[in-house]
Amino acid sequence: MADLTLSADRTLPLRILCLGAHSDDIEIGCGGTLLKLSHSYADLHVRWIVFSADQDRRREAEESAAAFLEGVAARQVNILDFRDGYFPYDGAAIKDYFEQLKAEMQPDLIFTHCRYDLHQDHRTLCDLTWNTYRSHLILEYEIAKYDGDLGAPNVFMGLDAALCERKVNYLLQFFGTQRSKHWFTRETFMALMRLRGVEAKATGGYAEAFYGRKIELA
Repeated sequence: MADLTLSADRTLPLRILCLGAHSDDIEIGCGGTLLKLSHSYADLHVRWIVFSADQDRRREAEESAAAFLEGVAARQVNILDFRDGYFPYDGAAIKDYFEQLKAEMQPDLIFTHCRYDLHQDHRTLCDLTWNTYRSHLILEYEIAKYDGDLGAPNVFMGLDAALCERKVNYLLQFFGTQRSKHWFTRETFMALMRLRGVEAKATGGYAEAFYGRKIELA
């Protein structure tokens, strides 16, 4: 079980691990939170890993990560080439990567997919995150989709409208391959953050929401 130990001293290093199955997952799920933390912590260290991206989506992922992580003290972006849609069948190779990752980094905070996500790639990453990091603070982010798998998250990061607009503008700017999809719209992204802001009674009116499965207050 992880302790909730993010320091109130915003000058101390904060190490974050961001895990996404596809090139836009991290941005959709926790992009606003990362933008807010990048302004709040002077010494933010981010490891950003996308597990599946073809040539076009690799370029999108690299350009988007650069924008979201602008001004971060230290960053490392890794774009991998596991086959989209086949993560459960490539589980051994992906688990090997997680074991390598565990030897390289012990983060203070991990963002990963939600365990209830109906996309098979997303669920696989979530399972392996928990198998690998058993004593770390893990927050599972949500992604709206056709499957209708949104639930009742229990951790919220309040955001203001300007920060949400910045997040959405980046999404629409960098992910041209996704613009034709019926769900990839400004209204979708803003609506979910507004709804979570209502649930959290967030001061700025908006929020991103997460599942904190096991958190011990220390």
